[in-house]
Amino acid sequence: MLTMLMSTSIMTASMLMFMSHPMSLGLILLIQSLIVALITGFMFSTFWFSYIMFIIMVGGILVLFIYMVSIASNELFKFSNLLFMSMMMFFMSMMMLFILNDKFNLNMYNSTQDINYIYKSLTPMINFTKYLNYPSSTILFFMIIYMFITLVAVVKITDIKQGPLRQN
Repeated sequence: MLTMLMSTSIMTASMLMFMSHPMSLGLILLIQSLIVALITGFMFSTFWFSYIMFIIMVGGILVLFIYMVSIASNELFKFSNLLFMSMMMFFMSMMMLFILNDKFNLNMYNSTQDINYIYKSLTPMINFTKYLNYPSSTILFFMIIYMFITLVAVVKITDIKQGPLRQN
């Protein structure tokens, strides 16, 4: 499952180079943040940290969307059929590769047993302290710094004394 999410992340990152419209860039950023939230959710035993991270990223994307709508002109959204077909073929071939691979186990019984074992063996306090230890603490601190910089940027952009964002 993680390899499929990683390959999807690489595919969306490669699609980012071919996009030029702000709406398509925002959509790719939203998909990428969802994939990163899923990957971090599967790496840890609970999904609450990845859910909070996804909500924060969606809030930042909404701020960027409002800013781009108020500043950018009304451009037509041009969608390349060749790019779409090539990415769909790549995605379908990757899915077939994962399904046909012997290591890719579709048995839900084993995964349910693993999840029950994880939840029974770990206490909630250990799950919470895991986010404050070394590997996860850097993500937490970068998220705090990112939120602070975003807050300062939004306050500077939407200064009431300067008037509206777009002059008519």
